Amino acid sequence: MEPPSPEVPPGGLQEEQRVLVSAHSWRPCPKARRRLQGCLELVKRQLFRVGEDWYFLFVLGVLMALISFMMDLIVFRLYEAHRWLYQEVGDYLVLKYLSWTIYPVAMAAFSTGFSQSITPHSGGSGIPELKTILTGVVLEEYLAIKNFGAKVVGLTCTLACGSTIFLGKVGPFVHLSAMAAVYLGKMRTSVMREYEDKFKQNEMLVAAQAVGVATVFGAPISGVLFSIEVMSSHFAVRDYWRGFFAATCGAFMFRLLAVFNSEQETIAAIFKSDLKIDFPFDLPETFFFMILGAICGAIACAYLFCQRWLLAAVRENRLTSRLLATDKPLYSALVVLLLASITFPPGLGQLMASRLSMKEHLISLFDNRTWGVLAQNASVAPAVPRDPQRLWQEWSHPSATIFGTLAFFLLMKFWMLTLATTLPLPAGYFMPIFIYGAAIGRLIGEVVALLFPHGLRVEATTHPIVPGGYALAGAAAFSGAVTHSISTALLVCEATGHLAHVLPVVLAVLVANAIAQKCQPSFYDGTIIVKKLPYLPRIRSRHMASYRVVVEEFMDRRVVAVAKGDGFEEVLAALSATTDGEYPVVESAGSPTLVGTVSRARLVAFLQSHEHPRAPPGPLQEKPASMGTVGDDCAIEPVMLQLSPWTSLHQAHHLFELLKLQHIFVTRYGQLVGAVTRAELRRAIEELANPK
Repeated sequence: MEPPSPEVPPGGLQEEQRVLVSAHSWRPCPKARRRLQGCLELVKRQLFRVGEDWYFLFVLGVLMALISFMMDLIVFRLYEAHRWLYQEVGDYLVLKYLSWTIYPVAMAAFSTGFSQSITPHSGGSGIPELKTILTGVVLEEYLAIKNFGAKVVGLTCTLACGSTIFLGKVGPFVHLSAMAAVYLGKMRTSVMREYEDKFKQNEMLVAAQAVGVATVFGAPISGVLFSIEVMSSHFAVRDYWRGFFAATCGAFMFRLLAVFNSEQETIAAIFKSDLKIDFPFDLPETFFFMILGAICGAIACAYLFCQRWLLAAVRENRLTSRLLATDKPLYSALVVLLLASITFPPGLGQLMASRLSMKEHLISLFDNRTWGVLAQNASVAPAVPRDPQRLWQEWSHPSATIFGTLAFFLLMKFWMLTLATTLPLPAGYFMPIFIYGAAIGRLIGEVVALLFPHGLRVEATTHPIVPGGYALAGAAAFSGAVTHSISTALLVCEATGHLAHVLPVVLAVLVANAIAQKCQPSFYDGTIIVKKLPYLPRIRSRHMASYRVVVEEFMDRRVVAVAKGDGFEEVLAALSATTDGEYPVVESAGSPTLVGTVSRARLVAFLQSHEHPRAPPGPLQEKPASMGTVGDDCAIEPVMLQLSPWTSLHQAHHLFELLKLQHIFVTRYGQLVGAVTRAELRRAIEELANPK
């Protein structure tokens, strides 16, 4: 006998039919849809047969190239508008001053206010924070997608200020590339329907570093090498091709867009130079290139010390720290007003070539001709900088020689660059030091050309001195010394398309780096120190005592551990004692043999499973309350790596950097005796560098 069917009211039947009709109306042609879905799955399998990384790296490079090109185009329009405004006000000095200063002040204030209102992590270059992230420290807010938009808009306004504040975009673009890589990585996991892998995210970040440099200079090879030197303490060779592929795609698209925009006839170097390649330098000139490297290294040490000191002083001073805490746009406006007033062309700016843009500064400094000779034969007054062949006239002044204007430029820009690094707006600091080094090399080259007007004699033949070659070497040497990198030598050659001076340039870079690395931390490491980011400092090569300092001397002996037989009271006491995310598990209180680790979340769940007045609130338990121990109810993870008390400081530092560790336990004959975290390791390295 069939059971009686439940009665359905007429209204309910109509509602059910309406839902079915509605569902079928949104899904027509089920067979065609299934075939189309099968075709799409087949296409996806065929496309990703060669590896999905190729496609995402290509998208990353092209995307960043488009953003870089569009940003340059907008900045050029804004900068031209500033030039037009300055010229249209006429000869009224007050109006010219106001048009020269108010424009960059407004841009800098808007850049600071807009970016800081969205996220406080958008200021600066972002490279120090990215270096910290690549060591394994979690700073997710620095890679948030909202930071991307804030940095793009803020950086565009910063670059529109021009040469008044003298800031670039290399660092922020590395940061932007990293944020884009993280977002593309999340899209990749959703497309491939995979779980998010931290190792895969790290591989994308490594490629993003190279893309950031390549899409600014159009230099893929040096972009990869520079990112490895500056950003990574250890580099996996398996990531090498990812960096080169993404950087090549980005650099090629960046230069291709210039051709499409009719800026160039074909793909060429971003900073054109007409240096001679038939006989670029005499062999005895290598001595002067070594002197140039030593000068750049010494000035870089002074610059790094002053920049780190001023950055810390601004943060500690009562007035400036209050402004940076409550009204950052006002601080930016005041600093930019000072810098713009100094670069005012009718004033001191006429001795600093202040009417030139950042790109025009480099093009003029890389000029093939000798300015000392041109100044003696020049009879035309300096005009508005348009023709690349006449840019050198901006460095010529009736009341000063070429040597005087270059020396004054170096003297003033030294403290102006240092002051500009304290601005809380999105900005890069590589391009300014690149130009500053080119000015040092140009001055040395002009002095050598003055001392040897007919060149150096080698076997009764003479060849004239080329000051532009010294400018190339100076740009690479000073920027390499400040950032502690050698790849700037190749960066100069790729950016200018000139390879004839590569050997003296490399020589100057090596000498400058030898001096700077001996005396000062790099620019980015110094910023990490001032900001107190959780980054492990390097052990300098001269500290041979790091092999004699062992883990037992600086490890933390007060380790809170739980035993396998511990119950509710013991686990509650351990959780109340510390806020660690992971706890070591020993065999018993009497036998502290390390058997594994257990996470804090599992211990909290263990407490919630007990019926106890002090148990933390948790989800309703469907099964009876537990009365067991840690060993019975908690999943204990095995310990894959542990240190011995006799492990040296150098070995421990190497493991932390290589494996991106946050902490590691120390055992003696299998028994737990302590733990080492980044804090203990950093303290030991600082005591080694600065013994009491």
